[in-house]
Amino acid sequence: MTGTGRLLRLVLRRDRWIMPLWIFGFGILPYVYIAGFETLFATAQERVDYARVSAANTGFIALYGPLHGDSLGELAVWRGGFVPLMIGLAALLTVVRHTRADEESGRTELVRATVVGRYAQLAAALIATAGASLLMGLVVAGTMIGAGQPVAGSIALGVVFMLSGWMFAGVGAIAAQLTSSARSARTLGVVALGVSFVLRLGGDVSDDREFLAWLSPIGWVHRVFPYGENNGGPAVLALVFAIVTVGVSAYLLAHRDMGAGLLASRLGPATAAASLGSPLALAWRLHRGLLFGWTAGFAALGLVFGGVGSSVVQLAADSGGVDEVFSRIGGSGAVTDAYFATTAAVCGLIAACYAVQAALRMRDEEQSGHAEAVLSTSVGRFTWGASHLIFALLGPAVALLAQGLLAGVVHGTVGPVLAASLAQLPAVWVLAGVTMLLVGTWPKMASLAWGAIAACVLLLLVGSLLEFDQWVLDLSPFTHVPHLPGGTFTPLPLVLLTAVAAAFGGVGLLALRRRDVPR
Repeated sequence: MTGTGRLLRLVLRRDRWIMPLWIFGFGILPYVYIAGFETLFATAQERVDYARVSAANTGFIALYGPLHGDSLGELAVWRGGFVPLMIGLAALLTVVRHTRADEESGRTELVRATVVGRYAQLAAALIATAGASLLMGLVVAGTMIGAGQPVAGSIALGVVFMLSGWMFAGVGAIAAQLTSSARSARTLGVVALGVSFVLRLGGDVSDDREFLAWLSPIGWVHRVFPYGENNGGPAVLALVFAIVTVGVSAYLLAHRDMGAGLLASRLGPATAAASLGSPLALAWRLHRGLLFGWTAGFAALGLVFGGVGSSVVQLAADSGGVDEVFSRIGGSGAVTDAYFATTAAVCGLIAACYAVQAALRMRDEEQSGHAEAVLSTSVGRFTWGASHLIFALLGPAVALLAQGLLAGVVHGTVGPVLAASLAQLPAVWVLAGVTMLLVGTWPKMASLAWGAIAACVLLLLVGSLLEFDQWVLDLSPFTHVPHLPGGTFTPLPLVLLTAVAAAFGGVGLLALRRRDVPR
């Protein structure tokens, strides 16, 4: 552990801009929801009616989790049900960035050449992330108490946010020990996060499968119900999970070599196959694992969402007045249509993460030195960049196709459900184009593309609730996607989004030809 303090200061200095953004950005969201609900509901009865309908709507449950109660605090916690997932993502990416990514780049080897203990780097990354999560929890508790909410419930909500970061910091630490590349570690962490979300969703939307939510760390923090039952049992489970994952990561670190992962990389052949004779073929070789993994994940989502869709029909039949009230608050007029429109929007945002990750692969190749080797041949920069961009565009299309097709087949309405999923593609392509633009013009800040996705998520979660001006909502490409199924389809927004994506991507590719590589 020698040198942990100095490495901790280094971590905090490197993340002095990024870390405060997610600490305070996520930390004030519950307060934002409280303010929005106070503005939205003129009377207590309106709030109760909204809570009754929301608690019975499977689409809302799929996105936000279960709602037990109708107080302002309970509504704010429920509406922020997607936030623990985002906190988990931020935490695991932070840990991977300061462990496996540094090791892959050779920075760890330089640090370990000094008087630094074996566990110091891992400890510094975990302490920084845990401290950031703790500070975020304090921000949540303080702002909610300031908003007039019960002290005990506010503290419990802060603990929920804190534990969400702690749990997935541990998951990120384990992923960093298993793989030999930061990209693979991030993928493993995101897969674990996705599985947790799907298990939570499957358990929440069906009473017969509630046990699934108890297999999910996200499901645990959803079942604390800070302003309702204030159940401490799930919080204890989450704390134990965080401690165990940190312990496992430390154990794994002691049983692997520097620069290597416990999951050994498969050695390739001594000579390249003839099929790798073009930049596109090389890009296929580099992206195929990512494509297969994301497609399999989206296929699983399609099976889950399609199966849940059948219970929505029964919900509409058993809940008198749900169709009418849901239509009044912005749905398509049918509970099933609104459910699949909600799941399509969620899948679109997830597919955007895939698009950004695939587009950033060219930046990874540049930083590792692989791009220089390729570009030292007759391969041009435009061709090399375009070969990666193709998979950032077509990969999400394949994944969304798998999700929409399987969801439609399971539910029995292939056409409308598949159309809802594929309608997200132009918005996804815009974010891929933004990434290409950053890689070409401002490569050192290419990771800001993740910030663009975060902004889209935040506008989805709080934009309508806070009644933002339409021009603010229009900054998200997903605002312009037709509300399908059930809504009115007009091709013009999709055509314009595709044109914007092409413009961003084209400018990025042209800029790539005019700058230094690497940069």
